[in-house]
Amino acid sequence: MESLERGDVKDAIAAMNLDEAAFRPLEEAIRQAYNGGGVATVEQMPALRDPSGLQVVLRWDARNLTAETWLREHSAQLVTNIVADQQVAIRAAFSKGLARGANPTRAALEVVGRVNRVIGRGGGRVIGLTTVQSDYVARARDELLSGEPDQLRAYLNRKRRDKRFDRTITAAIRDGKPIPTNLVARIIGRYSDSLLKLRADTIGLHETFAALGASKDIAFQQAMAKGAVRAEAITKGWKHTPQDHPRVQRVVDADNSRLDRFIVIVFVRHRPPRIGQRRSEFTTMQPLPCLRV
Repeated sequence: MESLERGDVKDAIAAMNLDEAAFRPLEEAIRQAYNGGGVATVEQMPALRDPSGLQVVLRWDARNLTAETWLREHSAQLVTNIVADQQVAIRAAFSKGLARGANPTRAALEVVGRVNRVIGRGGGRVIGLTTVQSDYVARARDELLSGEPDQLRAYLNRKRRDKRFDRTITAAIRDGKPIPTNLVARIIGRYSDSLLKLRADTIGLHETFAALGASKDIAFQQAMAKGAVRAEAITKGWKHTPQDHPRVQRVVDADNSRLDRFIVIVFVRHRPPRIGQRRSEFTTMQPLPCLRV
């Protein structure tokens, strides 16, 4: 608080102690998805037998150098990027709050949120949001505090808003009265919480796909490294992850390709893809002539 009273935003951010250790639960969740994907991939491989008829046993090795390297580097880079983005978002929130004339206490509450006695943490906070999302919150606050009908209507177009406040905002437009500051704080708090949930869901979805995809690829690499299967026996192609419209784009020329080669894809776009639409690579293994399934 003393740092904000002096207008020293940099010192205020340092005092918040944005430690990478706080993201250990996220790293653990990624590790579990990663190892789970590797184990599942090996379990779904076809039963292979060598020329003498003995079954070839394949196992997922989480301590394999390649496997460990991917997990360590991916997790470290993710956490580093999140912390760096947090610092930018918090710096912008502090600076905009002080520039708007908010006192240090209110500027701090806009960043860390008010403590909810039920859940034991701050609600309506900027911490956890991306830089872009933090900017959304700042603009939404300006719209509500402006008291101008056009600005208030702009807020009503925000998809992540809490619609329970729509009647209050509509009444303010109709009556030409400003929305009380304490009520604006509540409205923005709910809007921020909604964006924070979106942020959490996005990270969870993206990192799950990344961990599963990487572990599947490395599991096949481990099988080849053990000599259990050759690269030419493994093919890969493309598929959509689950979504409302999985055929927005159609693959025209995408024959299955060997694992150790790139796939050349030509897309015919029927209409613009939906936000969040993804494709993921899939891999299948065919038995070698020298192996008996």
